[in-house]
Amino acid sequence: MAAPRARGGCSLSGLLPAQTSLEYALLDAVTQPEKDGLVYQYLQKVDGWEQDLAVPEFPEGLDWLNTEEPISVYKDLCGKVVVLDFFTYCCINCIHLLPDLHELEQTYSHKDGLLIVGVHSAKFPNEKVLDNIKSAVLRYNITHPVVNDADAILWQELEVSCWPTLVILGPRGNMLFSLMGEGHKDKLFLYTSTALKYYKDRGQIRDNKIGIKLYKDTLPSSPLLFPGKVTVDHAANRLVVADTGHHRILVISKSGHIQHSIGGPKPGKKDGIFSESSFNSPQGVAMVNNTIYVADTENHLIRKIDLEAEKVSTVAGIGVQGTDKEGGAKGEQQPISSPWDVVVGSSGSEVQRDDILWIAMAGTHQIWALLLDSGKLPKKNELKKGTCLRFAGSGSEENRNNAYPHKAGFAQPSGISLASEDPWSCLFVADSESSTVRTVSMKDGAVKHLIGGERDPLNLFAFGDVDGVGISAKLQHPLGVAWDKKRNLLYVADSYNHKIKVVDPKTKTCTTLAGTGDTNNVINASFTESTFNEPGGLCVGENGRLLYVADTNNHQIKVMDLESKTISVLPVFRSDSAIVDGPFLIEKKKTVPKLPKSALRIGLSPVAACPGQILQLKLRLDLPSGTKLTEEVPSCWFLTAEGNEWLLRGQIPSGDIETISNQPTISLQIPEDCLSHEAMLSISVFLYYCSANSSACMMKGILFSQPLQITDTQPGCIAPVELRCAF
Repeated sequence: MAAPRARGGCSLSGLLPAQTSLEYALLDAVTQPEKDGLVYQYLQKVDGWEQDLAVPEFPEGLDWLNTEEPISVYKDLCGKVVVLDFFTYCCINCIHLLPDLHELEQTYSHKDGLLIVGVHSAKFPNEKVLDNIKSAVLRYNITHPVVNDADAILWQELEVSCWPTLVILGPRGNMLFSLMGEGHKDKLFLYTSTALKYYKDRGQIRDNKIGIKLYKDTLPSSPLLFPGKVTVDHAANRLVVADTGHHRILVISKSGHIQHSIGGPKPGKKDGIFSESSFNSPQGVAMVNNTIYVADTENHLIRKIDLEAEKVSTVAGIGVQGTDKEGGAKGEQQPISSPWDVVVGSSGSEVQRDDILWIAMAGTHQIWALLLDSGKLPKKNELKKGTCLRFAGSGSEENRNNAYPHKAGFAQPSGISLASEDPWSCLFVADSESSTVRTVSMKDGAVKHLIGGERDPLNLFAFGDVDGVGISAKLQHPLGVAWDKKRNLLYVADSYNHKIKVVDPKTKTCTTLAGTGDTNNVINASFTESTFNEPGGLCVGENGRLLYVADTNNHQIKVMDLESKTISVLPVFRSDSAIVDGPFLIEKKKTVPKLPKSALRIGLSPVAACPGQILQLKLRLDLPSGTKLTEEVPSCWFLTAEGNEWLLRGQIPSGDIETISNQPTISLQIPEDCLSHEAMLSISVFLYYCSANSSACMMKGILFSQPLQITDTQPGCIAPVELRCAF
């Protein structure tokens, strides 16, 4: 991915003449000893320069991840061969490089004198935020030190020009090599191994260990980890979730019960029965009949899950990253690259056949098709079942629209949705790196602009957060789209703006539907007050009534009721009857503390609800003037239902109250199998607060009693219940 040119100063250009000569010489080398010798001679030359081409010190005050303390080039890294990885976490090229770096770390350890340091240099404003980088470090299992160079200070000083760029340093902080872009694994290993040998021969390698403290070790377990995409199985009244961080696919009832857990928790690429199958960071999921198709992103595969036979198979890809930008081979023989989303559709026939799997191929910046049955693509001859080929996109990373699909350009397409009916008859594409939504005609393949970006096809920096029409609307790295056939509207996961937006394709009007742009996990009944954190996928269910959102960095599936304009969290839990084929992480249950005798007891008016409905309880507590919550002791809430414990099966029974300004909304879904028509729900609240100067600390208890009247008839939308109390 290209970036704007940097300013002057100490730069990589000083390496260019010598390294270019080396690379020309390597083209003529045949044997490995010849190549090793050429690199060794190059190092003798560079090491003998009168003055080192020294890398600047890491700027002070930067935030570090995976380390016990900030790292200094000239204190901590002396005696090491260091690989600096200049990356930005949105970039597919940077993601492609991570397996090479991981393999390098497995081959050479700190004892051998090697250390890799990630230098995060953001493209998007959202990527400068430390918490978002923390999530990316977890998502991509990065275990080496990472520094957040939010203002790209080191990038500018070295005149780095693209993501990713690797800079290899010698044991004095002296720059030896640079590699731009992905696909240089052989050179990376050749240069690094030879540098380690060269400096070890001279006694300059030290085996001291840098203090590593992995960020992932500080996190509690949760049912979901960075869920990427979600889809609805309309026939069986269930959801399919790509539980990306756990490397598995979940089939979940709409009440949140896990019916199947396939794969995980570790990555792999094994086919077979459910209990043996594995995935690697799966993203897109599509459902047809009793079959799930999966974009197995980091395995570079399309997988098929047969729920009747309970088996997983591979239908496209060879398990390694491909560079082919045309395709045409049978699926299992066709290399592909980082498929990110999938949707099932039909070929040009009049009958709805569900015979094509459309693929957002992020790695080659294209839209591909996999023929699930023999058929035709627009303006193409008859194709055999199993054929996998490019449909639209040249393979160049661009924001280029064109009537000829092969001349159009995409930039990391990451979300795809189909509107098969006239007058639309198109694929909607969330083109993340151009921050646009595009359309691909199902009649002739023409690629057109819908919203976002700008007219210059080479400018991939036209992003923002602006409601508007067409090109005046601005998005920031959208990852998901979902078509609402009932309303003729398109929903967009505007991921880096942390919002859900809605687009009228007829007028090209784009407006914010939900999300404040804040990343705090505020679960509020109102669309306008609720928050998301890099939502990655979404789908429409219940005949257009609900919108399910994979709220990726909050590790949740959120449910938006498009009629009542309320939002809730889908509880995810394992039921006794679940067919759970992979491991399931279970959180420790908290013990409900005993309320003090002085606790306030507040009775609430009865609420009528029917099975399956979601009741929302909004805490509205006021502390005495001049006080604040105690930081050392978390305030909290608990749900109990004495004598009616069935009411809480699978629910989230407790939580913390972190701030008074953003108090939580508690969600309770009425079970489908109710054992009584009346129940009493108790909400116990424990508030720990102190005076502003912390001279005195207090605890107050409150018990809210909420009677429930459960009916078989739909009483309409349940208004949120406010739990109010002022001290």
